Amino acid sequence: MLVTNHVLSGALVGTLADNPAAALPLGVASHFALDAAPHWGQWETDEHFLRVAVADGLVGLAVMAGVLALTPRARRAPVLAGMVGAALPDLDKPARLFFGRSPFPRRFDAFHGRIQDEAPHRFYSHELRGGALFAGALAVGALLARTRQRP
Repeated sequence: MLVTNHVLSGALVGTLADNPAAALPLGVASHFALDAAPHWGQWETDEHFLRVAVADGLVGLAVMAGVLALTPRARRAPVLAGMVGAALPDLDKPARLFFGRSPFPRRFDAFHGRIQDEAPHRFYSHELRGGALFAGALAVGALLARTRQRP
């Protein structure tokens, strides 16, 4: 699963969580739930993966910034914690690229790799899932904003 979908699910988790301490581990759990779902992957070459992953990483960062800009100040901490938690397990990829090793224990990386259900023909389902997460995060955010404005 690419990081933008994880960021969107983390935004949804953070929107629903009461506080950052709850949002962070729930974001991590959402990461593994999404990785276990069938999704796009199994790259032809490392170069192909990097082209997609770098672009997606930049989009993921932009989504995080945009979500935080649109989130009411009182809700930013749990929303940020949800997004960080949801993206955190994928730090192994840039760490391997830049430092030659993952920051996580081998058992963690082995589990993370084992649960992936990837196939190269699933691009459209991957993008549909991202769209659904985006719509869900917007709907929950709008609903929470409306309920907080009522007396």
